[in-house]
Amino acid sequence: MGETLAGTGEFGVIAAVTGGLKQGDDVLVGPGDDAAVVAVPDGRMVITVDLMFEGRHFRRDWSEPYDVGRKAAAQNLVDIAAMGARPTSMVVGLAAPADLPTSWVTELSRGLVDESEPLGVSIVGGDTVQGDKIVVSVTAFGTLEGRRPVLRSGARPGDEVAVVGRLGWAEAGYAVLARGFRSPRAVVEAHRRPEPPYDEGPRAAIAGASAMCDVSDGLLADLGHIAAASGVTIDVRSRTLTVDEPLQAVAAATGKEPLSFVLTGGEDHALVATFEPADVPEGWRVIGAVAEGNDNRPAGTVTVDGEPYEGDQGHAHFRS
Repeated sequence: MGETLAGTGEFGVIAAVTGGLKQGDDVLVGPGDDAAVVAVPDGRMVITVDLMFEGRHFRRDWSEPYDVGRKAAAQNLVDIAAMGARPTSMVVGLAAPADLPTSWVTELSRGLVDESEPLGVSIVGGDTVQGDKIVVSVTAFGTLEGRRPVLRSGARPGDEVAVVGRLGWAEAGYAVLARGFRSPRAVVEAHRRPEPPYDEGPRAAIAGASAMCDVSDGLLADLGHIAAASGVTIDVRSRTLTVDEPLQAVAAATGKEPLSFVLTGGEDHALVATFEPADVPEGWRVIGAVAEGNDNRPAGTVTVDGEPYEGDQGHAHFRS
C-alpha cells in the first residue's frame, strides 16, 4: 500500500503537494506563509466554496483520487465563471484518515493542478487535518476584470434562455455506476470528471447575459433558482434539447425516460443564461424563454413545453 499519512506527517504531506506549484501573475504571495496575498485589480473579488464528502460526492471504488481532484476544482472554478468572472486562485482543505496512502493525496493534488493550471489558476494555500473520512474543501477566487457580475436575479420577461456545455452525461454515469457497471465509458468518465465550459462565462457576460448559473443541481432546478431570484417564469422547449446516444443507451438499460437525464441531471456544470434575443453568443443553444408570472404560473415557476414537469426537478441537499 505504500506510505500512509500517519508516516508522512502533516508537514510532509504539505511539502509533497505544494512543492513546485506554479503561481500566476495574480498571486503576490503563494504557499509557505500564514496566508496568501492575491491581487484584486478592480477592487472586487468573486469567492465560492464547495465541499466534497467521501461516500456522498465521490466513492473511492468509483473514482481515482486524480478524478476527485479534477472534479473538486471544476465545480468551484465554474461557479466563478458563472458570475462572468475569470478564476484566479484557490485554497484547498483536506480531512483524511491517518491510514490513507500518501499517494492518494498526491494524486488528488495532481488532479487539482491539472484542472486549474490551464486556466491560469494558482493553488495558493490550504489546510490538512485528520478525519474519519475524506473531505475535500476548495475555495476559489476570481476577478471580474471591470465587468459587472452576472447574477441569478437579472432575467427579464422577453429574454431567451440559452445553454452551453453537456447536459445529463454525469447523471447517466451515476446511474451506470450505481448498478455496478462501467459502461458506456463516456458517461462514467463524465461523472468522474466534468468538462465545464469555463471560457463561456466571461464571454456571456461580455455579450450581455442578464442572468446566469452553472448546471450543478439539474437544468430545471437551476433554472428554478434563476426564475425565483428574478421574479419571472421560464419555459423550456423540449424539442430544442438533444439526448445524446450514450444517454439513450443508459435510459434503455435502466428504464428511465431519456429526456429526464437532460432536464434533471446535475454535475456536468454546463452554463445556462438568459439574454436579450439579439445577444445570444454563437455556440450557445436557445432552449426556452422568460415570461412574467401570472395566477396560473406564478413567478419562480419553470415549465417544460408550457406544462409542469412531473417528478423531481433535480438535486437538493437535505431533501428526504
